Amino acid sequence: MDRVLDVEQRWPELFAGLEPGQRNAVVQSLAASWHEGWEPNQTDVANLVNFVTGVIDRAEFLRRSMANPQG
Repeated sequence: MDRVLDVEQRWPELFAGLEPGQRNAVVQSLAASWHEGWEPNQTDVANLVNFVTGVIDRAEFLRRSMANPQG
């Protein structure tokens, strides 16, 4: 497991348009999963960003999460 959760550095384009509260929600959610053993991948991060910003709804977020074998 990585020692530092560096999702913002790895995929800055995903965080570029987020408001501070949205950014915090995404990072905190990812950090909780990471501490439980999840390894960051671009697809999961993008899906969470899309959910937090309202691009996709909860049902679509869950569908994508279940469909991603890396997540």
